[in-house]
Parts: sequence; structure tokens; C-alpha cells
Amino acid sequence: MLILGLETSCDETGVALFDTEEGLIGELLHSQVDLHAVYGGVVPEIASRDHLRCLLPLIQQVLSESGCKKADAIAYTAGPGLVGALMVGAGLANGLGLAWNCPVIPVHHMEGHLLAPMLEDDPPEFPFLALLVSGGHTMLVWVESLGNYQVLGTTLDDAVGEAFDKTAKLLDLGYPGGPALARLAQEGCENACALPRPMIHRDGFDFSFSGLKTAVMLKVREAIAANVLDSTRADIAASFQRAAVDTLVARTLKAAAHQGVDRIVVAGGVGLLRAELTAKFDGSVYYPRPAYCTDNGAMIALAGALRINGAEKPQTIQARARWSLDTLRNPEVTSA
Repeated sequence: MLILGLETSCDETGVALFDTEEGLIGELLHSQVDLHAVYGGVVPEIASRDHLRCLLPLIQQVLSESGCKKADAIAYTAGPGLVGALMVGAGLANGLGLAWNCPVIPVHHMEGHLLAPMLEDDPPEFPFLALLVSGGHTMLVWVESLGNYQVLGTTLDDAVGEAFDKTAKLLDLGYPGGPALARLAQEGCENACALPRPMIHRDGFDFSFSGLKTAVMLKVREAIAANVLDSTRADIAASFQRAAVDTLVARTLKAAAHQGVDRIVVAGGVGLLRAELTAKFDGSVYYPRPAYCTDNGAMIALAGALRINGAEKPQTIQARARWSLDTLRNPEVTSA
């Protein structure tokens, strides 16, 4: 079967075609970074309008380049995300489903990230521990099988990506700040500033990054007062990145030991995180390629292909700003 995947949860419009026999056969991704840069962050109304402008032309282009006229099923991101942006993808998916007389499959955005490593040549086998550090999410998930997920820990305040962006803003690095901070950190000394590693000695597997962000803010204020921010900006960036990565690695290794697992999947994050986990974990660590760590249509198409069992013709449009992974079910079980 040929599955069309649509991703419109935030500020990237992703479209992909996945063949259940041949794998991924086409994909396109449109980024709205330039539109939102002037505002220093994503503006939901602008994001929705740009999805509306770009989505259908991208679908037509992917179909044309793949030599296809239509798909056998359509998978779309139903949440979590910006409701207006989600509605664009959901509405078009259901409209095409009616026009093509094919089923539509609402997909959980984070399930897409969980399954993204299965697009690679060496996919992980179930069960595994997943560290999701994509966009506004930071969580540790025990993945028993498709649709059988247990969230072991999540952030109590800022996601680590948000902490990167806010720290970048403190350092006046522009938008998007996270990638700019990671690049600048390569030029600095990661031991230059004494910064906290939040909650690494606490029970459980939750995260917190607001205290780390506050500590960085105080360092920046000190540097501004001493008129040395320009000369210490890279050191602050490197020290922040090291503290954030140390926190993620410590909590992930603790969760892996608790679960007794020898497979970890990491979706998102900076290169330092990948290197540290690979070096410190006595097992296999799986990563999607960088293009599949950000939002994309390929992971949604794959998730749709795996959930094609029990898919139905268009009935209702689903768009959820919040949606817990714990509520998902294995489609094999659900349809039985």
C-alpha cells in the first residue's frame, strides 16, 4: 500500500510517500523559519496560513515526482501541536480521503518521532528506551511494542529545546537559537562556568531545566556588568550545552538501568548528546538521521503504514493540542 504522510504540527510542512513494500519513495519539507525569525519565535496564525499555502502544492509535487496519482491511505499529524496548524493538515487529509475514497489515519506526533529510527537500514527491535528531545518535548518513554508506550519521565517546566532557545536569546544569537547556540558552543570552553545539573540525583526520571536557564541568565548579567559578554559568550554557550547534555545522559542511563534494556533510541538533540550516550551506554544506541530528528512527513507516513490495520474512511477531523502517548494502543489489539 502507498501511504501519504502529512506533518503540520508547528512551523514545518512535511509531505512524504511510503510504500509498504519499497519503503520511502518520496518526501518534501518546507520550513517557515524565515517567516518567524522577525518575531523571534513561532506565530501560530502565520504558521497555519503558511501550511494552508504550501501543503497542497507539496502533495502534488511529491505525487508527480514519484509517478503516482493518489495514495491508498493518508496519515496526518493529529497532535500534539498548534491547533490551527494541525487543522490544516487534518482538514486536507480528510478531504483527500473523501475524494480518493481511501482511509485516513490520525497519527500522534511523538509516536512519529519514536518510530523514525525504523526508516534507517538498521532499525531497533522492540522493546527499547526512547529519549525524545524534539521541539517542545523532553521525555523518556519505554517502548514495549507499537502503541504500547509508558512515559517514564518528562520535563516539569521547560523542554531542553526551549532552554536552548531561551539561552540563545539571552546570548543574543538570533532565531532559531538552538542550532546557533550549538555551533557557538564548539568555540567555547565547556568548563568555564559552573552550572547546575538539575535533578540528576533525584528519584524518578523527570527533567527540569528552568533552574539551569536561570543560572545562565545570572552568568550573562555578570558578564554584561563586567563588560565581557562578547569575549565569554562562547564559553557560556559551551558550559550550558555541557550541563544540559550531562543532565539528559544521566537521567537516560538511570532509566535504562532501571528497565534493564540494552537498546536506546534518541530522537533529536545535539551531536554532543549522541556522542556521550554512545560512549557511556553499554548497549546499542539508535539515532534517526538528522533530517528525521526534526518534524517531517516521512515519520508520519511510516507511523500510518504501521497503523493501517483498522484504518477507517474519513469521519471526523482530529486536532489535539495535548495528547498523551500513554493513551495510544496497538492497532492489532484495538481492531481485534
